[in-house]
Amino acid sequence: GRCIVVVNEGFNVGSVGESYDGFDNIEYGASKTTAAQIVTNYLNSVGIKARGQVTCQVPGIIQRGVSIHASKVDIDEAYEVGKKAVEIAINEGTGWMATILRKPGNSYKAIFDKVDLEKIAKSLRFFPLSWITSDGIDVTNDFIRYAMPLIGESWPEIKLEKGLQRFTKFSIKFINKKLSNYIPIKFRN
Repeated sequence: GRCIVVVNEGFNVGSVGESYDGFDNIEYGASKTTAAQIVTNYLNSVGIKARGQVTCQVPGIIQRGVSIHASKVDIDEAYEVGKKAVEIAINEGTGWMATILRKPGNSYKAIFDKVDLEKIAKSLRFFPLSWITSDGIDVTNDFIRYAMPLIGESWPEIKLEKGLQRFTKFSIKFINKKLSNYIPIKFRN
């Protein structure tokens, strides 16, 4: 048999050697360890009767390392929200976060917008409990309906060069400086 356990990065496992961002939020990816690793270490220490050891995989790592595992919708929306972030920075400066909103209705459409960073920086959103089955073991059909448009139906087109994934080659062009020197939030007065 096989068992897959999914925990979020904020799953309470005690101290993870927290690092904090400029808004005083825990920056889990920069902490000394992860909740997944602590759970893995614990499960291996109690001697679970299984072939091999318990291992962990942090969601998102595979799709960042091997683009074929990313959904086409995710790739396209990442590009569009990045484009929106550049437009916001050019036209309105700093203090904004580019967002992806779902247009209300039965068909899926993404809307790219912005939100004041101060309003969102300290906010949290949790996975709705209504999307978890009453036995706590699976997700509901409502979650599947929500997620399906994000997963998509097709594989992304990945360009290859000599059998390897091809990445963009940038030509460097310098322009005259337009903005004042950037000072990270932690170091601002």
